[in-house]
Amino acid sequence: MNILLIGSGAREHAIARAVNRSPQPTMLYCIATSKNPGIQSLCTGYSIDDINDPLAIVKYSKSCRIDLAIIGPESPLAAGAADTLWDNGVPCVGPKQKMAQIETSKAFTRNLLAKYNVPGGPHYRFFNSLDGVQDYLKELGDLYVVKYDGLMGGKGVKVAGDHLHSHAEATQYCRELADAGKSFVIEEKLIGEEFSLMSFSDGKNLAHMPVVQDHKRAFEGDTGPNTGGMGSYSDADHSLPFLKSSDIEAARAINLATINALEDEFGQGYKGILYGGFIATKDGVKLIEYNARFGDPEGLNVLAILKSDFVAICQAIINGNLNQNMAEFSRRATVCKYAVPAGYPDLPVKNQRIDISKIKNPDQLYLAAVNQRKDGLYETGSRTAAVVGIAPTLAEAEVMAQEEVGRIAGPVFHRKDIGTAQLVKRRIDHMKRLLGD
Repeated sequence: MNILLIGSGAREHAIARAVNRSPQPTMLYCIATSKNPGIQSLCTGYSIDDINDPLAIVKYSKSCRIDLAIIGPESPLAAGAADTLWDNGVPCVGPKQKMAQIETSKAFTRNLLAKYNVPGGPHYRFFNSLDGVQDYLKELGDLYVVKYDGLMGGKGVKVAGDHLHSHAEATQYCRELADAGKSFVIEEKLIGEEFSLMSFSDGKNLAHMPVVQDHKRAFEGDTGPNTGGMGSYSDADHSLPFLKSSDIEAARAINLATINALEDEFGQGYKGILYGGFIATKDGVKLIEYNARFGDPEGLNVLAILKSDFVAICQAIINGNLNQNMAEFSRRATVCKYAVPAGYPDLPVKNQRIDISKIKNPDQLYLAAVNQRKDGLYETGSRTAAVVGIAPTLAEAEVMAQEEVGRIAGPVFHRKDIGTAQLVKRRIDHMKRLLGD
């Protein structure tokens, strides 16, 4: 089977490894934005092109006689790559453009879930000007979030108390968006502990992955600006230390209701990965947002412990015969830590050389925003490389990840606190206070 992978970051490196582990005979091809040697070493063919140009993707897929395509990042989904691939006879793991709005438009998602009575949504309103903004901020008080209604790589969300410290600051951010011709959503700020639940979807059936907690803020102690994600962890029991089993069941039910809503809305099934960003609150589980693909870094955690045949899961997604038994995961804890360029995310250094020669377990190193040149490996400005520690306990996995990420040499930094006992205890204590335990 000839399989095409679209994208060349750490998430796609993890996907490439999962494909490579399949017992089925496969040949992997990749259409990429840069020369990622980690992915390239796993591929029969590797082409650098515009991954947001569906026609370029189709042209390459035809030249390689592709049987199945897997779309990694959100931008090709937003550009309609899945639609064009299907139209040209190439089955695709990744939703079509209309259904990818579940990620690309915050307003679409909130309106869809309200229309079909999917539980878990906060109070919200949609705006494309400043009309009514101040009145709605007064209604929400200090508990508000402003979200740009589109893709900004995880950086378009501004949260009261974290990024916005007054209604005046919030109004100014709204003014910047409105003046740029951009629409936005203001919604109720939810208080609790966040977690991610990703589910494989064939349009009707879901196969759920272990839950993961991501860390968006750039600096230790959850401070600094938002990023695409500095790291994440999952526990050996496939839950998280601050969650109840009922929380996971609630999140699974919301994902299933959302898949049903999408099919009702568009008359066809959502085929790909549905990634729900949830928060456990004193009033139960709420939905923060959806993504239409594997999380990065969360996808690294779950794919690293996937025991099942990933290619068989992709085939089931395409054929519509997916079930939970197809997605089996090792009972191991994982901790992912990202090395990112100095100055990231606001003023990252670029075109600086890094050295990964001291990494002891290259199978758990995932290269991201890098470019291989004749004289070495260079950072391109976004997150550089991730490592994943896998062990029977979180404490052991954290030590492994911390030691490995420290072996990446160059102008990079990482968050040392992700997966540590102190950080996890803060999450547990926070949840106990909220629930009055």
